[in-house]
Amino acid sequence: MEAAPSLTGRLLVATPVLTDPNFARAVVLLLDHDAQGALGVVLNRPTPVDVAAVLDGWAPLAGHPAVLFQGGPVALDSALAVAVVPGEDHHAAPLGWRRVHGAIGLVDLEAPPEVLAGVLGGMRVFAGYSGWSPGQLEDEIAEGAWHLVDCEAGDLSCAQPDRLWREVLRRQRGPLAMLATYPDDPLLN
Repeated sequence: MEAAPSLTGRLLVATPVLTDPNFARAVVLLLDHDAQGALGVVLNRPTPVDVAAVLDGWAPLAGHPAVLFQGGPVALDSALAVAVVPGEDHHAAPLGWRRVHGAIGLVDLEAPPEVLAGVLGGMRVFAGYSGWSPGQLEDEIAEGAWHLVDCEAGDLSCAQPDRLWREVLRRQRGPLAMLATYPDDPLLN
């Protein structure tokens, strides 16, 4: 049996039928996907908590808005950071950053922030993450809960995260772009 291709680095965009409050209108960046399951972070769930209140020294490196984002319903008491390091894939990764896909990578929050100052672009800090057991994500995609689309580096640092769901859909081709106009509450349409 041949292994399914990895979806790491792609975006999951919730379809309107996905009503779970953790994922309704969510845009999830997949940070890892293999035979053991998948892990990602919700890009469009900012919280009112400033990064400075939780991680001393990292706030100046956080993109606007410099708040903690809820990465998903799992391990909300933990933090992880994702950032873009511009440049070619073949360049050596800076100390304290591990490439996930393309220019997007994980930041080591145990490293001194000064090490990455001036290197990172568009850093986001997430409380918790989203996780799927083996085969669960593939089943959800097959059931029509998610659209799978390509990620752009700017998706990570979108200045208006509340508009990200519509923006990602709008840039797709064909019928998927029409979903960007889907009303928040179809019963009021």
